Amino acid sequence: GAPMRTLAMVLAQLVLALLGREALAEPRTAPAEPWGAHWIAAADRPGVNQWFAYRKTFAYEGESSAEVTARIACDSKYWLWLNGAPVVFEGQLKRGPKPGAAYFDRIDLTGKLRRGENTLAVLVWRFGKQGMSHSDPGQAGLVVEIASGGSPLLKSDKSWRVVRHPAFYTTAGPNPNWRLPESNVAFDARKDLAGWTTSTYDDSAWPQAIEQGVPPDGPWGELIERPVPMWRDSGLRDYAAGPQVPVVSTGEPTVGELPYNAQVTPYLSIDAPSGLVIRIQTDNYRGGSEPNVRAEYVTREGVQEYESLGWMSGHRVIYDVPKGVKVLALKYRETGYDTDLAGEFRCSDERLNTLWRKAQRTLYVNLRDTYYDCPDRERAQWWGDVTLELQQAFYALDRRSDRLSRKAILELAAWQRPNGELFSPVPAGNWDKELPLQMLASVGRCGFWEYYRHTGDRELLEQVYPAVNEYLALWQVGSEGLVTPRAGGWTWGDWGDNVDLPLLDNAWYYLAIDGRRQMAEVLGDPAQVDQDAATLVALKKAFNQSFWTDAGYRSPGHTGPLDDRGNGLAVVAGLADPSRYAALKGVLTTERHASPYMEKYVLEALFQMGQTDAALDRLLERYAPMIDSPLTTLWEGWGIGPQGYGGGSYNHAWSGGVLTLLSQYVAGIDPADPSYSAVRIRPALGRLDRVEAVVMTPRGPLRVKASKGHAPVVDLPPGVSAIQ
Repeated sequence: GAPMRTLAMVLAQLVLALLGREALAEPRTAPAEPWGAHWIAAADRPGVNQWFAYRKTFAYEGESSAEVTARIACDSKYWLWLNGAPVVFEGQLKRGPKPGAAYFDRIDLTGKLRRGENTLAVLVWRFGKQGMSHSDPGQAGLVVEIASGGSPLLKSDKSWRVVRHPAFYTTAGPNPNWRLPESNVAFDARKDLAGWTTSTYDDSAWPQAIEQGVPPDGPWGELIERPVPMWRDSGLRDYAAGPQVPVVSTGEPTVGELPYNAQVTPYLSIDAPSGLVIRIQTDNYRGGSEPNVRAEYVTREGVQEYESLGWMSGHRVIYDVPKGVKVLALKYRETGYDTDLAGEFRCSDERLNTLWRKAQRTLYVNLRDTYYDCPDRERAQWWGDVTLELQQAFYALDRRSDRLSRKAILELAAWQRPNGELFSPVPAGNWDKELPLQMLASVGRCGFWEYYRHTGDRELLEQVYPAVNEYLALWQVGSEGLVTPRAGGWTWGDWGDNVDLPLLDNAWYYLAIDGRRQMAEVLGDPAQVDQDAATLVALKKAFNQSFWTDAGYRSPGHTGPLDDRGNGLAVVAGLADPSRYAALKGVLTTERHASPYMEKYVLEALFQMGQTDAALDRLLERYAPMIDSPLTTLWEGWGIGPQGYGGGSYNHAWSGGVLTLLSQYVAGIDPADPSYSAVRIRPALGRLDRVEAVVMTPRGPLRVKASKGHAPVVDLPPGVSAIQ
């Protein structure tokens, strides 16, 4: 009976608590393989922006078809060649999966070794400083272990050769702002180690490596396997538009136009005298107001080519080539998260189609080591942004993006403080402030639960459930039945003015408790389900008694106009009964205070209230400048630069919440079951004549076509049923 189920749940909760946050660090797969290789390094003292060249020649007598795998980790990024052929272009994820730990890559080398001698060459870039989503270990290092057919073949040790690469240097200012662990990449070709990646290069004069500890020794700590794919690599491409080459530079900037906002490494081929400086940056070098990353190249004599390895983001690449230099070729390489832009949305309003596509492009340029807020100013995993981005990913991308969402959730939980506080961005380097409302958004219905709703990843819920409980235990309900605000490290509800914080405090808390209630139900915790259900009833009653006015929701101390954010979020949370929708429609169609971050929830409220045309009117009005802009990405605020918020970057994925709304509400595609065995198909066209959409479900592509006055036509993957 019930007492036995309660006892079972108590025991289960005890097990989860005893596992602690160590269980949150990685999926519960096979036990980690022990390492036999040593961390190795050069004798140089640890510093900022250091580049090291490692080499090792070794024998292989196995069959060419034999399985060969490498496990590699470094601080902070690496590029790998085998017998002179490139194998990995920018390996290693930023640290770390949890405090004091790092990721490692597993690379398939099957078919790449030859019988006899082989030479492995690895270029390692040590950031040497903290960043908003990178935790610096304080020590350079590389560890490599190669196995063939399950037997050890090569381990990094003191027999390897390593040298500080003499061509890389640190630029004079301006340098990247404090949020980024990366430095500008600068290369003096006069000091290059020509041919050092090839098997014929003579490295006998190089010093031997200094042997350090074996993983999980410090300071690098435990190594956890990279949970996301290696980067997609386009190879070198011609610019969409640029100068006709060859051309002799006039000294004016030379511009290569990209087809869209992308993460790129720029390339050039030139004929030049020695000692000239070429500077390279994108049009978005000061995106978000402060310097980001750029490149410098010092020429050697004659014909030469160079690709700057530090990726940068923008719509165009600007080369500052001195007068008289002959430019032979300009190209770029696009790298990024390995996922397809598999989702689609089209309707009878071409402006909505443009907006959806720009949101998809903005989302993609904000995926790499982590979810980014922007790929320029900080490249940081702010969790208010992540809740919006992971929702978009389900509709815009293929399901490989789920692995980045999973990684983000595990990292947030694993960095939880001993006192239960959660904070972001993580992985944490030089930021440690809790934004309480972003944390509530993360652990509740809009974050962790939304991930589960689209993936059915029960194992992840089990791993993060203790962290959710610990964090929500920090929040208290006061005598009036309303939540007691938490100041955290930064009391922030949204950019812009007229923020009615008590409305947001209580609505986000309601969403967090409701998300935890549903997690508890899935995980078999009936006592928590009952407790949370009672909390929701009491909070809803107190919210309406304390904040409702005839015109909408307002907290007693709020003196400005009604806040569209708080009123919209009250609808999305379920705090507002339908009897109040008429008044709330008035608020949501007249007030304009939300930034693009909170605008998603204002618009979602209108869709949930059945006000499709009002939602479309509002979003087309608010997003009009972004739709009309020649830029392919959406902005941080309603304007760019000084007209924006928080620095005014032009590629902020939090603005793409409209993508989710158009696919989920207008096209009407919403999972009815986390396994995607059933999907709700309920298009809401409003004034639109037609809509069609594609969503890549875990079971395959789902297609919907709907037109006014006709039942939707649905093409379902095998094993999926539609609820209409």
